[in-house]
Amino acid sequence: MRVEIQKRSLKRSEELWKKAIKLTPAGTQCYSHGPTQYVSGVSPKFLVRGSGCFVWDADGNKYLDFSSGGFPIILGYGYKPVADAVYRQLKNGTLFPMMNPLEVEVAEMLTKLIPCAEMVRFGKNGGDVTSMAVRAAKTYTGRDLVVSQGYHGKDDWYICTTERNGGVLKGARKSIETFKYNDLESFKKILDEKGDKVACVIMEPVQLTPPKENFLSSIKKIAHKHGALLVFDEVITGFRFDMGGAQNLFNVTPDLGCFGKSMANGLPVAALVGKTDIMESFGFNNKAFFSTTFGGEAASLMAAKATMQELQDRKVIPFIWKQGKRMKDGFNKLVKDHGLESHLACEGYPVWNDPDFVADKLGNSLEKKSLFQQEAMKRGLLAELCHAMSFAHTNQYVDMGLEIYNTSMQEFKRNLDKVKNGTNIRKLVEGNVIKPVFKRLD
Repeated sequence: MRVEIQKRSLKRSEELWKKAIKLTPAGTQCYSHGPTQYVSGVSPKFLVRGSGCFVWDADGNKYLDFSSGGFPIILGYGYKPVADAVYRQLKNGTLFPMMNPLEVEVAEMLTKLIPCAEMVRFGKNGGDVTSMAVRAAKTYTGRDLVVSQGYHGKDDWYICTTERNGGVLKGARKSIETFKYNDLESFKKILDEKGDKVACVIMEPVQLTPPKENFLSSIKKIAHKHGALLVFDEVITGFRFDMGGAQNLFNVTPDLGCFGKSMANGLPVAALVGKTDIMESFGFNNKAFFSTTFGGEAASLMAAKATMQELQDRKVIPFIWKQGKRMKDGFNKLVKDHGLESHLACEGYPVWNDPDFVADKLGNSLEKKSLFQQEAMKRGLLAELCHAMSFAHTNQYVDMGLEIYNTSMQEFKRNLDKVKNGTNIRKLVEGNVIKPVFKRLD
């Protein structure tokens, strides 16, 4: 079935953008949500509402969305049981001069679900809790060096490893070493040389690439051998790969874990969880400080409570594993049917998979992604090209997405043929080519 181009106006989005770029640095609050990640002129810049797995832009155009808000929308936009719970809490108040029972209730839920969770502290963003995990590790061990793999947020200790390191404390880069995922030798080399200075190893336990056999357990063993703590950044993997996080899925328990995103179906809450003796670094009688006005904000904690309950009661995670397999396998079958195997493939796990574009003489990966994305976008798929599956992605909508991808691949192949015949690929991209948010310096 061929899906036709939708008639759309993006006038309101463009008007808002003209104001935004004057009022906000970069025009956006989150770089990965900004217009550099989409082909300008083809893609909207502002979304105003969502329902299930659909979103509507500022001009009223409707799009099928598989990015799920960049991972947090695990149940679907506007999911009623969560929305109703939040509304009830809003009527009762969201912040008080003393603690709220939800702080205890949600913490107790986390300790029952997550293997490493004996104690819990709440923040608002993933970066809040990754930074506090590092602070706890440094306090507990009395050491200053951090060994890192993956992305861990905006704070100085990590962002100094990227090219966007303006204003970072001088010397911050000397306090962190980085290694590559699944490269045990590069990790061992760092620990063999500097192990007695390492406070912690902080890493994403899994992204799109599966860990090699015994990789995670070997990381833990080597870290502990040198007296360092192991921290898993599960801001993405938590409540998506498994209710207990990737640590439960792969049966490797870290000393500390950082959770966020899917935890509250889009409301802002994050959690640092871990072993009691380490977490007590933030106790009244210890030196580490972790205190925030909105850490106990009740509406978000209610959203977390309701979301986790729904995830368990509805068996959501097995469902999204199943639907993600349907999407990934269907996408890769279309790639094969169109003879595009040398240009793209859907990589990753069923619960999180991305179309990956291969650079060659026809164009680099971002040029090809832009060329493909614009065709899907014009046909009603909000093509950030990340499949973060949710409970709203039923067979009907997975199949709808695959129909759009089928037509988009036809157009993509047709455009690649033009490039083979001498047309510059950038002339076929109907706007700016997608840009990376930043480059890491490791």
